[in-house]
Amino acid sequence: MPSERDRRQARVTSGLVATVIFLTAIAPLATDMYVPAFPQVAGDLSATATQVQLTLTTFFVGMALGQLVGGPVSDQRGRRRPLIAAIVLMAAASVVCALTPSIGVMMAARFVQGFSGGWAMVIGRAVIVDLATGARLVRLLNVVAGVGGIAPIAGPLIGAVILQLSHWRMSFWTVAALGVAMVVAALAAVPESLPPERRHGGGLRAFAVAGRQVLANRRYVGYLVVSGSAMGALFAYVATSAFVLQSMNGMSPVAYSVDFAANAAGMTVAALVAARLAGRVDTRKVILVGQIAALAAGVAMLTGSLWFGTPLLLAVVCFLVLMTAQGLIGPNGGALASAEVPEHPGTGSAILGFVQWVAAGAIAPIAGLGGEHTAVPMALLIVAGAAASMLGLLVLARGQKLRPGEESGLNQGRDHAGRCR
Repeated sequence: MPSERDRRQARVTSGLVATVIFLTAIAPLATDMYVPAFPQVAGDLSATATQVQLTLTTFFVGMALGQLVGGPVSDQRGRRRPLIAAIVLMAAASVVCALTPSIGVMMAARFVQGFSGGWAMVIGRAVIVDLATGARLVRLLNVVAGVGGIAPIAGPLIGAVILQLSHWRMSFWTVAALGVAMVVAALAAVPESLPPERRHGGGLRAFAVAGRQVLANRRYVGYLVVSGSAMGALFAYVATSAFVLQSMNGMSPVAYSVDFAANAAGMTVAALVAARLAGRVDTRKVILVGQIAALAAGVAMLTGSLWFGTPLLLAVVCFLVLMTAQGLIGPNGGALASAEVPEHPGTGSAILGFVQWVAAGAIAPIAGLGGEHTAVPMALLIVAGAAASMLGLLVLARGQKLRPGEESGLNQGRDHAGRCR
């Protein structure tokens, strides 16, 4: 007779994996399809650049809270019903975004969209963890992370096509339609993977206890700073690049979207290269190379924006270097963070994801404080983010040496880092 483990693994179907990949596309699609339209949104809703960027902030804060809360609650209530409810809410919030009469309504709807989307993402990953173990679990989550990396590349291109053929509001109607498709996919392919006998009542209280233990680890906190600060620098670019390249340099929405996709591809390639280097090159050195590159890009961008009017070629090159550097910093920083707390991998991953999305949300409006015609605040934030990331690596997380048997923990950490992005 097959063991319980075999029965659990047999329930992992291709449809389930495809649905979880679909769910991981929520954040990049809901963000990247919309970013090329920032100048048009500002004009249509009579909003400033900072107000438009605040719609990113509310979305990212919602994502952070959704991931932080959704996991513990689903441990108590099960997976399937909370997942479907979250997707339905996400689709409804997308409809409100499409119909919004003002920037204030947009901000509120984006928060709900982010919260429900983050909730759905974390439950989708939890279903995979419930049903697979060992090497199979690692393979499945790598597939989810790898295929899901296509969404940040496709998102801006889809958004540009929508802008050419229709209105920016159609981007949100598209996300709402995808939400309906996600509901159908979840109903058809996602089982209840956490039966009542395996649920626990610890919930948020147990998570808080574990969180205190994790945050007592100095090196974990150091790698938290590494990843969170890098995420802040990244989203200074995401929030402001449309204004820098379109409003300041006259780039068309299609050209901007192609450039955005190329930068996302650079980050993906760098992450894959970093994965191949694991075990061959000291991971901390790989992170440091990325941090130096990001800092150099920020300094060059600041110099160009202060004294040379932010020329197009300089901005394009700096953005490519910055995004590629993130592929070396983010996944590796998250991997080392999770490897520091092997006794609480889920808690470590949840806190990491929370910090990253809060950093993204906090940085977005600050980057636009100077308005649509200056890149100085963005460049300062990139420099500050890269410098803080280096501080986390070289000071807070200093002195770490690979210990016997740590490579498996590092691989597990990579997996958790991929899940929280």
